[in-house]
Amino acid sequence: MTGITFGSGLVATQGPKVAFADWEVLPTLADMNETCQICGCRVHRQGEYAKPSVKGRSRATKHHFAAERFFRRSKSRAGDLRERLLAVDPWGIEGKSVVFCYEWHEKLLHNPLLLPQDVKDLRILVRRRGLVENEKPEDRKKLEGRIKLLHEVLHRGIQELLRAAGG
Repeated sequence: MTGITFGSGLVATQGPKVAFADWEVLPTLADMNETCQICGCRVHRQGEYAKPSVKGRSRATKHHFAAERFFRRSKSRAGDLRERLLAVDPWGIEGKSVVFCYEWHEKLLHNPLLLPQDVKDLRILVRRRGLVENEKPEDRKKLEGRIKLLHEVLHRGIQELLRAAGG
């Protein structure tokens, strides 16, 4: 295993992470060059996850493009297989993930800002697409439709903003 020694004595290795004194995980060269795939900030894997500091806000986090529970599994509930929410993966992204900074992952993606008018407009779209449920049915076909609809709303909105910005 090859590595680079910095003036501080810290060693970055190529290959798997190496534990030092059972408490410090040293970065690999790949870790040192990682960036958030949306805002582009440099991210790291050296602790302080979610702390109210620059280091905490720039902590690398892995995010699945589609939640694992859409495809019957969840690492947070190991061994707990659930009913697939999506019968098929229409986007070809099952199991694929990307790296974001803490802020994008936890503050924005997991907590989207929906204003009251946004909720009303989504409700209208759900009704027009026939995805309303007065009572929850046994199957989840309408939930699958709502998942696809929300993706379509995001995708079309992003595309429209890119067009308006000249891109």
